[in-house]
Amino acid sequence: MRLTPRRRAVIAVLLSWPLGYFYLDWATYTGINIIRHYRSGYVSCDGSWRSYFNSCADFSATTAWIELILATALIVGIALLIARWVVLPIRDIVDTVGRFGPTSLGLRLRPNGPHDETRRLSEEIDAMLDRLAEGYEAQRRFASNASHELRTPLATQRALIEVSLTSALTPEQLELLSRQLLATNERNEKLVDGLLTLAETERGLVTSSPLRLDAIVGEAVETLRSAAKERDVELTASLAPATVIGEQPLLDRLASNLIFNAIKYNDAGGTVTVSVEQSGAFSVANTGPLVAPNQVAGLFEPFRRMSGERLDHGGGVGLGLTIARSIVAAHGGAIDARANPGGGLLVTVRLGPV
Repeated sequence: MRLTPRRRAVIAVLLSWPLGYFYLDWATYTGINIIRHYRSGYVSCDGSWRSYFNSCADFSATTAWIELILATALIVGIALLIARWVVLPIRDIVDTVGRFGPTSLGLRLRPNGPHDETRRLSEEIDAMLDRLAEGYEAQRRFASNASHELRTPLATQRALIEVSLTSALTPEQLELLSRQLLATNERNEKLVDGLLTLAETERGLVTSSPLRLDAIVGEAVETLRSAAKERDVELTASLAPATVIGEQPLLDRLASNLIFNAIKYNDAGGTVTVSVEQSGAFSVANTGPLVAPNQVAGLFEPFRRMSGERLDHGGGVGLGLTIARSIVAAHGGAIDARANPGGGLLVTVRLGPV
């Protein structure tokens, strides 16, 4: 039978009850005798455990004090040992959690036995360790992907600069080289800006105030109408008045990212429908390529794109939905995406109204 803390506590009570009763009985009479000695010099053994051993002749106040101190220390020591034995399963949990780290992400308690408090605690700790391991892994993937995304354009820049240094270029070649360097530099700026935005949103909101969500989304729609027209995408909006608590620059970025993604990952002749509800819900639906339902969750991961995980440098850096999720989380909201049966996505953001 597995000795859980509850069972250990019951055993401890059953074992300590006789010992505690004996100690209290003896300490009470010893204390009374000490008081009698100091008041009248009279010491009585009647009713005391000493009367059973006929040792009253040797009894004195000094002896009583020494024995009382020693007996108290002994009882306290036994109590501490019993307490340590009772919480031994908790100490095992502490030792396991203490060994958890980046080099031992698979370490788990894996409890068994009855569904008592210890097992429930162990199961919750295992669930927490699962989340921590997932976070460690996500950070590792993010660092790896970020280094890859930065290394590729930097290598391109270096190659272009080396070409310009090793041969004389015609004006046309020099112009082409300059445009390529400018495009690579612009992409690096977007990537660095995206990484900084992620870092800022993970720290939470710096300031917050009541904001008109419909006005913020409406401004983003008007700003991106030209981009939609260039891609032959029809952009429509239905914006009900809605006020939410948030930070203006982050909500601007949220609206722009979602609408730009919906325009970018679309087909010629497609549509993008943007809506804001009075409840604080904000949704963007678009047509476009078919998205497998099991791939939707992965689109929120850094550097994931619908056309592939990497090497799609068509104007984005693969951080749009990741930044959107981080901004929504900083505002205490929720974001989810659903694949449309005919192609494209429906992304819905829920921010609490004022």
